[in-house]
Amino acid sequence: MRLTIAKAGVVAAALAVLGAAWAHGPTRQKVRESIEIDAPQAKVWAVIGNFQDMSWLAGVAKTEGEKGNEIGATRRLTLAPGITIDEELYKYEPEMMSYSYRITAVDVKVLPVTNYSSTLSVSPAPGGKAKLEWAGAFYRGFPNNDPPPELNDEAAVKAVSELYRGGLAALKKKIESGS
Repeated sequence: MRLTIAKAGVVAAALAVLGAAWAHGPTRQKVRESIEIDAPQAKVWAVIGNFQDMSWLAGVAKTEGEKGNEIGATRRLTLAPGITIDEELYKYEPEMMSYSYRITAVDVKVLPVTNYSSTLSVSPAPGGKAKLEWAGAFYRGFPNNDPPPELNDEAAVKAVSELYRGGLAALKKKIESGS
């Protein structure tokens, strides 16, 4: 009887390992970047707090949207002729200086991600400064196994990290220079 139970345990363990291998697919990736800006929180929030206006982000030529800062509001970012990203606001907390949105449509050649959601938040930093944080979670641009290099996890994380770092650095420069 003991030998049969031991064999059953070995078989169950082997099946669990095989099941895990067969279930392999994309995993949710996360990126979190932040920057200190030599300005009060309210000044930073005044620049980024309107969901309908993402003109502060380099590369965004135009922002169009509906419903302002209401939950369910939408915006379309135009990066260049024919290149757009559609987004939807799902959490807006002006008292916390934070909002969250998701991408509803993007060409993976523009941003190699799927199921992307993101939060922008402003918090106090020492010396009367503000800390702006941009955090996102997403899956790679290719949802199945064996993605091409330009749509794999590394490409997705790299693209989002570069977007966040570049966007935060440009915003810091804009706010601190007063332009």
